[in-house]
Amino acid sequence: MEHTYDDETTRKIADVYSGIISDIGEDPNREGLQKTPERVAKALQFLTHGYDLDPKKILESALFHEEYSEMVIVKDIEVYSLCEHHMLPFFGKAHIAYIPDGTIVGLSKIPRVVDAFARRLQVQERLTIEIRDCIQETLKPKGVAVVIECCHMCMQMRGVQKQNSVTTTSAFTGIFLNNDPTRREFINLIQAKLH
Repeated sequence: MEHTYDDETTRKIADVYSGIISDIGEDPNREGLQKTPERVAKALQFLTHGYDLDPKKILESALFHEEYSEMVIVKDIEVYSLCEHHMLPFFGKAHIAYIPDGTIVGLSKIPRVVDAFARRLQVQERLTIEIRDCIQETLKPKGVAVVIECCHMCMQMRGVQKQNSVTTTSAFTGIFLNNDPTRREFINLIQAKLH
């Protein structure tokens, strides 16, 4: 899918980055850096295009009435986001399940919802809850489970510099919150290598 860029926004961000390159002691007119401010401006617009997306509408575009009432899991969804504290990347996997109550959603829409929230300035904790709440409010299932596992460049490249650390967050509603065996089944299934 081709992304479009706003020319005025690109120019404004590029001007700022040209100044930043100078401020850190580099020459923005050096051959390798001449187009860097514009490239960074376009990269930032792409990495934050989730602000232009409506996750609820994404789900609503593919709702179907179905009497299936067992767990539906989409696991190993790639997550790429920017930490709002340092604007450095964090990335990993999301695992999402829901138990329908008469309504299912097209499976491709769940990763799109993850992207719509992830492609913003984020913290992993809020990202987890936003995904959970959007699915719960739109599908009205018997329960939703979200687990996200990410590596954070703000921890690995700077600060404590712990290269192998992974942050895991989880959020549950309904039957996943109130029924320990159901939650355990979800955890076991996302840990299993079934494919």
